[in-house]
Amino acid sequence: MVMVKATKNSEAGVMPDEKLLADMGKFNEELMMAGVMLEGEGLHPSSRGTRVIFSGGKKTVVDGPFAETKEALGGFYLIDCENKERAIELASQIPDSAIEGLGVEVRQVMFADGQLEA
Repeated sequence: MVMVKATKNSEAGVMPDEKLLADMGKFNEELMMAGVMLEGEGLHPSSRGTRVIFSGGKKTVVDGPFAETKEALGGFYLIDCENKERAIELASQIPDSAIEGLGVEVRQVMFADGQLEA
């Protein structure tokens, strides 16, 4: 899974410009044609989100926005690659990864049986 970090603009609900949307669409199409993209979406700003926090056997529900926006997610790609190196290579090609201050995180999905691979 490639998790795309939020930016000030994405947290403000500002859509990317037309060129970036076109570049992202092209990149997504390339991933689908290569058979590695399982899913990918942008996320609404954290102001439209809710966190459920568990502590001491109790649940607390907190509505966004959240102060820690530097840790907020702006979107994700679920990709199926042969190895971590390939996932990193693909993640480095995400068009919006070049936006100042934006980062992506590559993490392997752990399945219900605890296995890292299907």
